[in-house]
Amino acid sequence: MTTTDARTAHVDPVDSVVRRTARRTPHRTALRYADRAWTYAELDAAVSAAAAELRGSGLAHGDRVATYAHNSDAYLIAFLGCSRAGLVHVPVNQNLVGDDLAYVLEQSGSALVLADPGIAARVPEGFAVRALRDADDSLLAAVLAAPDAGEGAYPPHRLAQLLYTSGTTADPKGAMMSHGALVHEYMSAIQALDLSADDRPVHSLPLYHSAQMHVFLLPYLAVGAENTILDAPDAGKVFDLVEAGCADSLFAPPTVWIGLANHPEFATRDLSALRKAYYGASIMPVPVLERLRARLPGLGFYNCFGQSEIGPLATVLGPDEHEGRLESCGRPVLFVEARVVDDEGADVPDGTAGEVVYRSPQLCDGYWGKPEETAEAFRDGWFRSGDLAVRDADGYLTVVDRVKDVINSGGVLVASRQVEDVLYTHPAVAEAAVIGLPDERWIEAVTAVVVARAEVTEAELLAHVKERIAHFKAPKRIHFVARLPRNASGKILKRELRELRALREPERR
Repeated sequence: MTTTDARTAHVDPVDSVVRRTARRTPHRTALRYADRAWTYAELDAAVSAAAAELRGSGLAHGDRVATYAHNSDAYLIAFLGCSRAGLVHVPVNQNLVGDDLAYVLEQSGSALVLADPGIAARVPEGFAVRALRDADDSLLAAVLAAPDAGEGAYPPHRLAQLLYTSGTTADPKGAMMSHGALVHEYMSAIQALDLSADDRPVHSLPLYHSAQMHVFLLPYLAVGAENTILDAPDAGKVFDLVEAGCADSLFAPPTVWIGLANHPEFATRDLSALRKAYYGASIMPVPVLERLRARLPGLGFYNCFGQSEIGPLATVLGPDEHEGRLESCGRPVLFVEARVVDDEGADVPDGTAGEVVYRSPQLCDGYWGKPEETAEAFRDGWFRSGDLAVRDADGYLTVVDRVKDVINSGGVLVASRQVEDVLYTHPAVAEAAVIGLPDERWIEAVTAVVVARAEVTEAELLAHVKERIAHFKAPKRIHFVARLPRNASGKILKRELRELRALREPERR
């Protein structure tokens, strides 16, 4: 079967994941959130009730329904209810406000916004809003009042979601994710991440983000695991669940793992039940990973790499592959083909940096309402990822940088990640980001932005870096800040750093 055939072949909608598991293990606990627990049979019935409620409110096949809310069981039920009702779900970052929020709602053409009551007032005028939960007329209240609402004959829409990219370099784009693409991605995740019905995963990152929803929560529902949703990655709550035997698997970006490792109770709590540690969404500094492995030697670490447009899982580095490859993001998952190419799209030799391109049934159908951006991203049947990587002879990929983050310093290309990894080896550095800023002499000046955990001077850090890498790669300037700007998935917003006036106008000395 060709890639085109695979993408157009019939695949059940994503809500069938819960239905099929409910038929196998109807009485097994599927989900816990706060003081509520749902068996698989109850969760499947709730999805049907939500679908009937949404279609009964006047929404038509293919309408877009945005969810602007924090983590909860209601969030999952709304997403799967949209799937079962033939609607297109639009997950929205609950931290967006003003023009950023209006942009996503307007660009997607959302016909309804399901919102948590506490943030519903932020939704701009002109959009229909309904409470998702915590209100008498909320969607969840309707589901709880009529859990056996029955089946509606709603044909699935080709699209399951408009998955807006994180927008670290430009305005977010709505990746059109079909049911087929997501179901293929679920199968890839189950196989590559060793997901099992015996696992007890915690889902604490925002459910509007593709990694938590599509790499973990939905695949874990497919295999029949017992899942716990938390409002946020609270270290104390995670530790409590692990010690109580209610959690043995956790996904978190490096920024959260760093926070857990720095927590005062990390060294004293009994975390022996934790078996699987998944990280991704941004590059894990090697020194941080080494510290975590030293504290938890029995924990299996999985590096998950990808991007929204591919579902988002593209490559995985498993626990038995980490030795000697701590910087690698692994090899492509089951349904992903990957190449490393030059600017003309030709394969580069192993060991040579180039852009990663993908071909896969997991890929989106393009960007909603953006034909030019779609054509630019999809060329010659391959998706241009924007990631610069090196492939070794065994097919392992090591991401060097984002193509847009490579720094042209005096005509020599410098990978920001290499400089960041060196900075992280200094004990006073809590977080670091390296960017290139316009410079009359250097074209772009290598500039480091550092969050310090202890007293350290710019001169000390510069000396530390220059002892470990070539001097031309060392930062020309180091700025100290209280925190780095990040999106909800943990990615550092280097675009915002480049725009900071305080960085672009260095102090006079």
